[in-house]
Amino acid sequence: MGEISTHQPVLLICAMVSRYPEALRWGIDQLIKSYGPVALESPVYDFTETTYYNATMGDDLKKQFVAFETLVQPDAIVDAKLATNQMEQDYIAQHSDPEERPLNLDPGYISTAKLVLATTKDRDHRLYMSKGIYAEVTLFFRQKQWCGSRWTYPDYQREDFQEYFSRCRTWLKERYRSSHG
Repeated sequence: MGEISTHQPVLLICAMVSRYPEALRWGIDQLIKSYGPVALESPVYDFTETTYYNATMGDDLKKQFVAFETLVQPDAIVDAKLATNQMEQDYIAQHSDPEERPLNLDPGYISTAKLVLATTKDRDHRLYMSKGIYAEVTLFFRQKQWCGSRWTYPDYQREDFQEYFSRCRTWLKERYRSSHG
């Protein structure tokens, strides 16, 4: 029988998509209120790999990631997904953008082995966590590089995204080393 142990804390991240720079900034500000200081902020990327969101979010979408200094247990992404869904609704209530969904917030985490995203959508490759939230391993780290699967979103396979995820992974490893003396 295997020995039960707790998981090492992981690096909470959030992907943000919008056509409005001020919406991305608003998202970061709200996330900081909930999760504390940002450890690493990505550049703002052009989000061109899909038109899936254009009907509800408009054209010329941008994507940005933030990772937070406070490490969390992996199951914290359940409450983070519920909270970010509420933040999206709060943004709509406080702004008068014409789009149905002017801001998309998708939390997840990075461990030394993988990048996991939280979602409300069930699919064959996603595991149910709790409270209507599922988790998927979007990328895994093997032989010094990020690898995708047949389910990995095309943008997560981008080299510039993966450079940011590698910076996050390195930051996390350094954090582990510094906390163990």
